Amino acid sequence: MPGEDASTGGGPTSSVASSVEAVFREERGLLLAALVRRFGDLDLAEEVTSEAIEAALVHWPVDGVPARPGAWLLTTARRRAVDRLRRDRSAAVRLALLQAEAERAPAVPPPDVAGDLPDERLQLFFTCAHPALSAEDRTALTLRCLAGLGTPEVARAFLVPPATMAQRIVRAKRKIREARIPFRTPGPDELPDRLPGVLQVVYSVFTEGYAASAGTDLQRADLAEEAIRLARLLRRLLPTQREVAGLLALLLLIHARRDARTGPHGELVLLDDQDRGRWDRAMIEEGRALVRVALTGGPPGVYAVQAAIAALHDEAADVATTDWPQVVALYDVLYALAPSPVVALNRAVAVAMRDGPEAGIALLDELAGEARLRGHHPYHVARAELLRRMGRLPEAARAYRRALELAGTEPERAHLRRVLAALSPPGISG
Repeated sequence: MPGEDASTGGGPTSSVASSVEAVFREERGLLLAALVRRFGDLDLAEEVTSEAIEAALVHWPVDGVPARPGAWLLTTARRRAVDRLRRDRSAAVRLALLQAEAERAPAVPPPDVAGDLPDERLQLFFTCAHPALSAEDRTALTLRCLAGLGTPEVARAFLVPPATMAQRIVRAKRKIREARIPFRTPGPDELPDRLPGVLQVVYSVFTEGYAASAGTDLQRADLAEEAIRLARLLRRLLPTQREVAGLLALLLLIHARRDARTGPHGELVLLDDQDRGRWDRAMIEEGRALVRVALTGGPPGVYAVQAAIAALHDEAADVATTDWPQVVALYDVLYALAPSPVVALNRAVAVAMRDGPEAGIALLDELAGEARLRGHHPYHVARAELLRRMGRLPEAARAYRRALELAGTEPERAHLRRVLAALSPPGISG
């Protein structure tokens, strides 16, 4: 019967709640973008989006889920927004202006059955990733508005209390409002300068998912998968942008290894020891196809080059047979495009695989003065590995201990403790 309690385990109320959740996850970004476009207020759009979902939970168990749920939610949210603005005297002028703009604007056909909501998420991407916002605020807003994560979930991603994240999101929205940041897609002349910021936001989300900065788990699969979903969305919205294809390729080629990166108890498994049979071959093939797109038609971008490097790793039967000369050559290209100590570190490791540990350690020693690397635990891990291969065990132990001090997750620390225990038997001092 309509209204049956969800606790009966499979009644209509439970089914409707599941339908609402599915619609919310799939179409929240669409709905939010359409409302921001209409009313120019991110706070208002979020509030009436939540109210529309609440109304659906009231009406759909009785009336049934509508054939076009997205259109139902949009109509409901629009009405709630207009009601709010009418009650707010300070918003009366803004409502009048919006109505005047609507009358002057060309007629927009109603949403079709296949796509209940107009897809204006690209504008929302560029609003959330506007350069006027700090890097952390851009990432937080994108997770909140486009990935549909709640404030507590975003807080967990940043490893901060929910109250802190709520304040950060409020501050970012206020900045958008006070700086009058426009809700629009940049023109062709602006896109080259603005798109990298959007791609960096998505990549930052993925990086935290692939290699968590702290905590008990090595990976945050939920964040990595949200980043891939956002990259797929960008690919649909900007199909001719080769760097978008490059970013999606990079994420897929790295995420394809996720199941092999940890053991049965969540312990770290290094690339050398991974069971490559557990890598996702379909994801790798999709990534490789996108690499070809990203590298065709002009000079490569930074994500395309990184994706090409990832493809070489994924194509190899093992570490020893990886095409290290080509990996080094690609790092040379990447360093010319985006020079950084981290790129130099990764290139040094590739050189060590091509030419031997002595060549690699010489390059790492040249980077020892880089402030960014002194607190970067992979740098110390790389030095320790090469020193161990060269038989310089006391130095290797010191480097491993420094890496242990800096490692953020428990699986990384546990791995380093095991390596140190094996490396430092009685009689070998640091």
